[in-house]
Amino acid sequence: MKVTIMVVALMASLLVSACSDKTLHVTSQQLPQVQKDRGTSIMLFALQNYTDTPRAGKRAANITEGVLSAKGYGVFYYPQALSFEKEHVIAKNKNADYFMSGAVSEWRYKTGIDGEPAVSFRLALYDTKSGKLIWSGIGANNDWGKGSIGTTAQSLIEEMFN
Repeated sequence: MKVTIMVVALMASLLVSACSDKTLHVTSQQLPQVQKDRGTSIMLFALQNYTDTPRAGKRAANITEGVLSAKGYGVFYYPQALSFEKEHVIAKNKNADYFMSGAVSEWRYKTGIDGEPAVSFRLALYDTKSGKLIWSGIGANNDWGKGSIGTTAQSLIEEMFN
């Protein structure tokens, strides 16, 4: 009887772990510290949208903006994704300490019985003065069928930034 319960528990845990999957890679563990005395500003550009979902790049940028603001950064949002050079010039003109851009590769509900949300995107943070890459992260996440794309994306972004 105890063996049967253990086998059932093991099977259930394997099933649960198979339904939610997260992959994450970042260049450093944390974003630069927020400067308490003067604030730290980030110019955030809409993310390139490489999905079939309209405005996925703007949606992901909106969630990113909220997470960064909650961490204490002053965020300026620019509603278009541009070339690196143009983003660099705009960030300099706004006197932002850093600028962030990236791309969304997946933003959808998977087909099937549960229709699980699935997201995948890349974010990169650059120093505005030098144009050098400071931080970069790429991640993918999917969740249970009862989850939403927004909560799945927010969870991934928060984990990327921690």
